[in-house]
Amino acid sequence: MAGLSLPGLLTRSPVVGVIRLAGLISPPGGLRTGALSLETMAEPIARAFEVRRLAEVALAINSPGGSPVQSSLIAQRIRALAEEKKVRVTSFVQDVGASGGYWLACAGDEILCDESSILGSIGVVSAGFGFARALARIGVERRVYTAGARKMLLDPFGPEREEEVARLRAVQADIHESFKAWVRSRRGDRLRASEEELFSGEFWTGRRAVALGLADGIGELRATMRERHGEKVRFAVFGAPRRPFWTRLFPGSDSLAQAAADIIAERAAFARYGL
Repeated sequence: MAGLSLPGLLTRSPVVGVIRLAGLISPPGGLRTGALSLETMAEPIARAFEVRRLAEVALAINSPGGSPVQSSLIAQRIRALAEEKKVRVTSFVQDVGASGGYWLACAGDEILCDESSILGSIGVVSAGFGFARALARIGVERRVYTAGARKMLLDPFGPEREEEVARLRAVQADIHESFKAWVRSRRGDRLRASEEELFSGEFWTGRRAVALGLADGIGELRATMRERHGEKVRFAVFGAPRRPFWTRLFPGSDSLAQAAADIIAERAAFARYGL
C-alpha cells in the first residue's frame, strides 16, 4: 500500500485517492492476504477517502471476479463512503473488469476503460468434477452420514442428481438477480441493450462495452485525472496489504502449496477472458 508522496503533502495540489482492486475476489482467511475481500480492503478504502485535499476517488480495477458476497460488500463500502464524503468515484477498468470485477466497477459514478479491456460477464458460475466412476473402478466405496435430508449438495464422489442440480440453479438464480439489480441501480438509463443480452454472462471489449452502456468511455486513469484536476494533481494509492516479505522469502511447505494453488486459480480465472 502506497501513501501520499511528500510533494503532495507540501503543496496545495488536489489529490486523487486511488484504490487498487486487482486480482481474485475471495472470502477472507487462510494465506490469501493479497486477495480482494472487505477484510483486506476496508482500511485501504477508508484511507483513500480520508486524504487531504481530496478531489476524487479512482478505482483501478483489474479483476476477473470471484466471490459475489465480497464483491457486494466492497462495492457497498465504497458507495457508503462516497455518499458520506460527497466525493465523486470513477472506475478505470484495466485488462479485465468482469463478473465480480464488473460488480466492483459499478461502484463508480462513471466507468472508463481501454478499448481492449474486457467487461461484462454478468452471471453466476459454479464448477466442479465428478469422481463416482473413478471410485468404482478402483473399488472404493463412498460413505457419507448426514443429519438432514438435504445436507449434501452435488457430492463430487457420488452420481449427479437432478434435484440437487435444481437446488444449485435456484441459488445461482438468486445471486444473479442481486447482480442484475445492482447493475440496473448503478447504470440505469445508460444501458443500451436488452437485459437478455447484457445479463447473459457474455463479455465484451471496452469499445463494445461503451456502445452497450456498460461503460461510459475510453480513458486512462492518470491522463483523465490530470485533464480534470490539472497537471499538478497528486495521487495517493492504496491497495490490499501484501504478505510480510519474510513469509514470501521463506515459505513453509503448506504456504508454498497454497501460494501455488492461488496462482493457478488466479491464472485460470484470467484465462477465461483470453488473458
